[in-house]
Amino acid sequence: MKKLRLITLMLVAVIGLSACGSGTAEVPKDVKNVQNATYPVGSEVIIKADHKPGMQGAKGKVVAAYETTAYAVTYTPTTGGAPVTNHKWIIHEEIKSHVKKPYAPGTEVILKADHEKGMMDASAKIDSAETTTVYMVDYTPTTGGGEVKNHKWVIESEIEPAPAKK
Repeated sequence: MKKLRLITLMLVAVIGLSACGSGTAEVPKDVKNVQNATYPVGSEVIIKADHKPGMQGAKGKVVAAYETTAYAVTYTPTTGGAPVTNHKWIIHEEIKSHVKKPYAPGTEVILKADHEKGMMDASAKIDSAETTTVYMVDYTPTTGGGEVKNHKWVIESEIEPAPAKK
């Protein structure tokens, strides 16, 4: 009975961690690192974005910083289901066959991002675009659960410095 309870707890933990959006640290080869980011790698930050439950107000750490254009997109998952509206964020280099110049809102593109199930190769429409520093962050959700690793992406206006530790 104890063994069954332990296995059940382990399965719940694995499912919970996989559902919280941990990603890989892999990024497109042509994305440019920011040398003098406002929040350098290792910076402790507070996340102001609410892309996912438990994200807003969460404490995090900057894993990487890149200079690019970030897009909010609406896409239909390749796995089926309803369109995902205003997904934040996809970066310029995560668009298939991207051109050098940023895309305008309304442009139809194909995604080569895999942040969410059904995103890779999905048709999408650009809802908005912002040329900025984007950050990959690790954070602990305010709703509890395990740490989210390598969350892609938050933009500079969506984070602030964490209060100094006493």
